[in-house]
Amino acid sequence: MTTTTAEDEEAISLALAQRDRVRRIRFYIPVLKLQKLIMAIDGEYPILEYLILDDPPGDDSAVLILPETLQTPHLRHLAIDCSIPIRSPLLGTAAGLVTLHLALYHPSTYFQPTVLLQSLSLMPQLEMLLIGFHFAVPNRDVERQLMRTPIMPHVTLPNLRLFTFQAPSAYSEAVLSRITASRPEIFQIRYPKQLTYSVPELLQFMGRTENRRFDRAEFEFINERVYVAVNPPEIDIPDDAFSINVDCWHLDWQVSSVAQIFNALSQIFSAVEHLTLEHDVRSQSSEEHNEVDRTEWRKLLRSFSNVKTLRIEDGLVRELSRCLRLDDGEHPLELLPELQELTYPGSDNTKFAFTSFIDARQNAGRPVTLIKS
Repeated sequence: MTTTTAEDEEAISLALAQRDRVRRIRFYIPVLKLQKLIMAIDGEYPILEYLILDDPPGDDSAVLILPETLQTPHLRHLAIDCSIPIRSPLLGTAAGLVTLHLALYHPSTYFQPTVLLQSLSLMPQLEMLLIGFHFAVPNRDVERQLMRTPIMPHVTLPNLRLFTFQAPSAYSEAVLSRITASRPEIFQIRYPKQLTYSVPELLQFMGRTENRRFDRAEFEFINERVYVAVNPPEIDIPDDAFSINVDCWHLDWQVSSVAQIFNALSQIFSAVEHLTLEHDVRSQSSEEHNEVDRTEWRKLLRSFSNVKTLRIEDGLVRELSRCLRLDDGEHPLELLPELQELTYPGSDNTKFAFTSFIDARQNAGRPVTLIKS
C-alpha cells in the first residue's frame, strides 16, 4: 500500500508486536510515513527471513533510520529501496544474508568502498547483491578518498549468482578489485555521467569468472544513456548475462563512452560473433551531436574482432556506412575481418549506403552478404 490510515497503522503495529510469528515484512509507502511504522520493529524477531522496504517514486530526500535494538538472527533477504546509513546495526549483524539490495538516494548515506567491503566480508553466503547510488558521486572525490583509505579487505563470495552495481567507475573499480566471485550468472554494472573511463579492474573481475564465453552483443543508444547487453550462447536465463548501462547525452558522447570501455574489455569479448547496433533517433535532443567522430565508431568496432554478423537498426545506417568506408590505402580487412553478413533497414535513401564497403570486401576475397530487412 502507498497510503495508510490511522486504523491501518494501528493494525500494522499490532501485527509487528507478534515478534515470534513474523517471517516476512514488506512496506511500500513513503519514507516519512514508513519511519513512524519502522520504529515498531524493535527487539528480536527470531524467525524473520524477509525485510523489504520500498519507497514509492517521488521524494528521495528522506533518510530512513532503523531501530538500533532490532535483531534478526535468521534474516536471509534484505532489500531497501530508500536511503539508510550503511552503518546501521542491522547490516552489521546480518551474517546469514543471501540477498542484499541497497538503493541509496540521499548524499548523506554515501559510504566509502572500504566500508562497503567490510560489511560484505560479514556476509559470505550472499547469492544476490545489488548496490546503487542514485545521486552524484564525482570520480575525483572517490579517488581522493581512496588515496587516504587504509588497505581494504578482500571479500570472497563463492555463492554469488547475481551482482548489480551502480556507481562511478573509480568507486566500482575499487570494489571490484577486492571481490572474488567465480560464478555469477548475471552481472550488471551502471556508470553515471562522466567523461573518461578506466576499467582495468572490471576486466580482471570478469576474467576471474568461470566458464564465461560471450556470443552476442547488443548496443542500444537511447535517451540519456547507452544500454549494452552481452549474452552467452545456449543459456536460458531471465536477464542479460552481462550488461552495462552508461548514462550520457547525445550520440557522440555515448559512442565515445562505450568505445573507451569496450576497447579496454576487448579480450573478454573477442568471441562475440553477432553484433547489433540500435539508435532511437526520436530520443536525441540535438542533431548537431548525432554525427560521431569516425575514429570513435572504429575504436568500438575493433573491440569485436570476431564478429560474423552485424545488424544495424534504424538511425545508424548513415553513421555506420561512413565509418566502414575505406580511406586511401586502408586494407579492407582491418575492420571486422571475420564479417560475413550485414543487415540493415533498406529504403531508397539507404540502398547504396554500403556499396563501397561491400565492393572492397569482394575484391579482397572476403565477401560480405548484404541483407535489407
